[in-house]
Amino acid sequence: MADTTARAGLTPQQWDDQFFMEYVRESRFKRYMGTNENSIIHIKEDLTRKPGDKVTFANVRKLRGTGVTGNQVLEGNEEELDSRSMAVTVDVRRNAVMVTDWDEQKSAIDLRNAGKTALKLWEMEKLRDDTIAALYSINGVLYAAASEGQKDAWLTDNNDRVLFGAAKGNTVAGDHSASLLNIDNTADKLTTGMVSLAKRMAMTASPAIKPIRLREDEEWYVMFAGSQAFRDLSQDSAMQQANRDARPRDVMDNPLFTGGSLIWDGVIIREIPEIPVLTGVGAGGIDVSANFLVGAQAIGVAWAQRPRTRTDVRDYGFRNGVAIQEIIGVQKLLFGKGAGDTDDLVQHGLVTAYSAAVADA
Repeated sequence: MADTTARAGLTPQQWDDQFFMEYVRESRFKRYMGTNENSIIHIKEDLTRKPGDKVTFANVRKLRGTGVTGNQVLEGNEEELDSRSMAVTVDVRRNAVMVTDWDEQKSAIDLRNAGKTALKLWEMEKLRDDTIAALYSINGVLYAAASEGQKDAWLTDNNDRVLFGAAKGNTVAGDHSASLLNIDNTADKLTTGMVSLAKRMAMTASPAIKPIRLREDEEWYVMFAGSQAFRDLSQDSAMQQANRDARPRDVMDNPLFTGGSLIWDGVIIREIPEIPVLTGVGAGGIDVSANFLVGAQAIGVAWAQRPRTRTDVRDYGFRNGVAIQEIIGVQKLLFGKGAGDTDDLVQHGLVTAYSAAVADA
């Protein structure tokens, strides 16, 4: 007795009508964005209400004079108000997908809806990556595109806010690459001591780096660290002891279990896995990563147009497109400390702290 079997060509292929997108991590910078001067990533939307392609961020330095006392005459002894500015240029950013009626007929999933989701994730990734690129940048030039001369000049002007490894003595004056070569995988991993040193540099830099304020009177800095550096800090004995003895013992609150943000000496350390390493630039050819200790107004984001989606129907309604568009500029805020407004630019709100970033064995 023979069983009747269905032929392959007569067997319908069933597809789940749901779709899964490739995982995209939500930006960990999002919580630090705001429109006031206490924000680490300062957003300005001036151009949403008027034409233009640049938004100016202003900086007014503190008064340094001694003033007058007693019967001394103040007239003629006034102090000049030292103000600086930086223009952030905006540009249009767009992307789109196109779906035909025939594609939709053949597909079990809603391709138009999938396209909208993919575009929103694309925009989110771009803003995150632009923020990292701005943190790494050398006076507005992408780190990978900056020449050795540009890196050396940047180091000279920012000497009090750049740290190579665990000691200020690792810095070779005016030589960025030679300074990186002093970072090794024994003494120069990211540790609690290095976090504290970077914080002291932020507080004593001239001009000083302003911490952010929480609950009116608490002053904090935030450090953005790559995964390898964050791993080393998590394994530092002082950090582990602090997490055991001073942090909540609840499994969901203690970073020993959750892998969440670390806290040390008034600094919140956040892991940003997308921060890239600099391959082979350290001692013995080890990999190095920058960690960014930031205060208020480290990054400027200028929005002339917030992200918006648009649709396009053509070819007698057969082709359906969906697009996302925004007009934006993202830059590290830099203000001159020389005689001119843009002379001897220094990064306004951050200390760049390079550490070893050797991959897992």
